[in-house]
Amino acid sequence: MTISPVNQNLFGTISSPIMDSRRWVDGVTFPADLPLINVSQAAPVDPPPAPLREALADAVLNDVGSHLYGAVLGIDDLRGEVAEQWSAAYGGALAAENVGITSGCNQAFCAAISSLCAPGDAVILPAPWYFNHKMWLDMAGIECRVLMCGDGMLPSAQAATALIDERVKAIILVTPNNPSGVEYPPALMDAFYDVAKAAGISLVVDETYRDFHSATGAPHGLFTRPDWQNTLIQLYSFSKAYRLTGHRVGAVISSAERLAEMEKFLDTLTICPNQLGQKGALFGMRNLGNWLGGERLEILDRRAAMIEGFPKLDGWELKGCGAYFAYASHPFDASSHDVAQKLVEKASVLALPGTMFSPTIEEGGSGHAEAHFRIAFANIDRAGIGVLFDRLAAFSME
Repeated sequence: MTISPVNQNLFGTISSPIMDSRRWVDGVTFPADLPLINVSQAAPVDPPPAPLREALADAVLNDVGSHLYGAVLGIDDLRGEVAEQWSAAYGGALAAENVGITSGCNQAFCAAISSLCAPGDAVILPAPWYFNHKMWLDMAGIECRVLMCGDGMLPSAQAATALIDERVKAIILVTPNNPSGVEYPPALMDAFYDVAKAAGISLVVDETYRDFHSATGAPHGLFTRPDWQNTLIQLYSFSKAYRLTGHRVGAVISSAERLAEMEKFLDTLTICPNQLGQKGALFGMRNLGNWLGGERLEILDRRAAMIEGFPKLDGWELKGCGAYFAYASHPFDASSHDVAQKLVEKASVLALPGTMFSPTIEEGGSGHAEAHFRIAFANIDRAGIGVLFDRLAAFSME
């Protein structure tokens, strides 16, 4: 069916890779002795812990405000709690006015970019990228200047400098990274901050997976910069920490002045973030620190299992591993897109190909996309990871 007229930016944007990959398993009956292992998505599949669910139930029954419109930038208590905990964690001085609550971290990204860029402007996006970031830039008519990661799956601040001109408004970083899992060292974060500040542009840092960082202490020192509000925009998600994916609660940290501009975008889009989800996030921040610490240790153990397993696979090479993700090259003389579909058919494994995270050869890429996979391991335990490696070891394209 042909539709007319159509927004060509939206029409030219790829479909969600998660939705595309789900179609590979729709209607498929997997053998009883080879059930599907789904390592395609990084969202928790378990509900929030019981105390949080009880708090949500109490809010539904007894807190009338949970069902009404609220402040566009979120409830004051949650904004203040984020500011207080971030100040302690990063060694900076944040106030509630620096925090906006959004309907998920994706919306935080869209709001931040909308405050920075108009159609025809450009941002620098390292590849492999988080696909929803690329999708928003494409549908908004914003040029994506691709910065391919190098050794260790790290982007180069020096290489980013060469991409900056008057149209570039921001550099986007994700750490721990999605899709590679790599944790960007503090020195690299400092280097990108200095590049952005010198150019008079913003550094947008998505730290959705900060709660599962392998190091203790602050992952970077950017909030200790005296003028951080002029350069840094940080994004965060409560979904991964407290299993609140369906409630859609995220955060954006920036200057009060920039948040006032984002407020216009958010008011037009959703009016206010989910009230019930915000109450859940606030309860989690105030009461579930020990529980979250245990979740972090479990994810770190799964990360260790991934690192231990890859040397047992012929031809596969682990390029990055951390938070919820492992990023690896495969040994087959075929595109990762084709290998991914064969993995579903022959091994009952659903993973996402690198073609969903980087420019393909057809798009002018170097072949990186066709050679790599993202494996999201957060929803399989150490035993399940062992089964995954058994299947990968036995898999062939023939």
